[in-house]
Amino acid sequence: MKLSVGNFMEVLNAPVARRSRLLLLALIIPLVLSFFFPLWRIAMKAPQYPRGLHMDIYAYKLSGGNGGHDVAELNALNHYIGMHKLDRAGVPELGWIPFAFGALALLTMRVAALGRVRDLVDLSVLIAYVTLFFFARFILMLYRYGHDLDPTAALKLKPFMPVIVGTKQIANFTTQSYPLAGTVLTGIFAGGVIALAVWHCLKAGPHADAMAEKGR
Repeated sequence: MKLSVGNFMEVLNAPVARRSRLLLLALIIPLVLSFFFPLWRIAMKAPQYPRGLHMDIYAYKLSGGNGGHDVAELNALNHYIGMHKLDRAGVPELGWIPFAFGALALLTMRVAALGRVRDLVDLSVLIAYVTLFFFARFILMLYRYGHDLDPTAALKLKPFMPVIVGTKQIANFTTQSYPLAGTVLTGIFAGGVIALAVWHCLKAGPHADAMAEKGR
């Protein structure tokens, strides 16, 4: 049987199940923990740097390897090819992410305490939007760093797209870009909330049809 529009609206207006409320509260934990772990790593290796250089991106800061020295070394190398300096001021998203994640945590607590299925669905859509928005901004940042090169730089390179996920050879450097624990933790939060919203809608369909049949 197909779920009618009226019955579907009843599903959306129904309260979130008690177990789902507890799971929502539990899912806030990995979101909070993500602030203590890096979200992403950008690494480079070359013959003159056999141990490699890397920079970790947290939700609120950039952190280089070797006690932070790697960021300075990367900026020195980037200067030769005319790339913008890597620092927090050049990544405005790091000023937004903590507020966005904090807002999502508060909204999740609100849904867990007072929410209906409609609110859970709205929350899952918002989480998906925020996730895609920040990932798109990350791609745009990489594009800007690889294409907006200083024409007066000592070493001339054609504009390029840095690797987003995986490995890429740029000149004599092997560059890598990949997610770390912070992204995994936020993924657990986002995936868990979205899965709960989908489960509620799918589970309620047959139940709502059965209730409609009894009412006839």
